[in-house]
Amino acid sequence: MTDDNMAAALLREREGLVQRGLTDRVEQVDEQLRARGHTPPADQPEPAETVSRATPPKGRRARNTEKT
Repeated sequence: MTDDNMAAALLREREGLVQRGLTDRVEQVDEQLRARGHTPPADQPEPAETVSRATPPKGRRARNTEKT
């Protein structure tokens, strides 16, 4: 980690932006990190695909109110 509070905040913000896939905003944060003398970390791998909750998980029955 870093002793610079602003750089630490930028790194936390960057992590959230990478997870959300906002690459244009990540580049802006990277610019700010470079301006403060820090090297931006390498991009992390893409997060796993999220599971849709439109249908109940396998092996679970729908509630009585959800049945058609």
